[in-house]
Amino acid sequence: MTRLDAPLKMDILFEKVRTLIIRTIILLMTVTVIFATLDLAWIIIKDLISPPTLLLDIKEFKEIFGLFLLVLIGLELVDSMRAYLVEHAIHAEVEVILLIGVIAVARKIIIMDVDETSFQTLLGIASIIIALAGGYYLLKRSRKERTDTSE
Repeated sequence: MTRLDAPLKMDILFEKVRTLIIRTIILLMTVTVIFATLDLAWIIIKDLISPPTLLLDIKEFKEIFGLFLLVLIGLELVDSMRAYLVEHAIHAEVEVILLIGVIAVARKIIIMDVDETSFQTLLGIASIIIALAGGYYLLKRSRKERTDTSE
């Protein structure tokens, strides 16, 4: 074994370990999303059959929408990890990550009680929304400019 073979073997070993870790994360996230979906279904059924039957109050809607968005976030994360495993490039997934951030902030806004939230927290959430929207806009604009110049 030469001195040049050792780094190559380490790279191969690292790649196998990385792939194993990503597959494990995908499996664990998928199991988590499945259980979150079952929990969401249980909560909807429980809330609909409890008196008053087939009527939901605001608190129940907030809980259902929060869990629904949590499941969507989980699905997007699983899909992003799968794409990362296949394509080996997270840069192609930046748009998806930004959208996951938007969904996560929307979830937070839906489930939070605005009357009990401080002004500083609301200002912070507004700043996060502006930053995510600005990042998404710039990403879309740069992709459009690249496609326009390549034509």
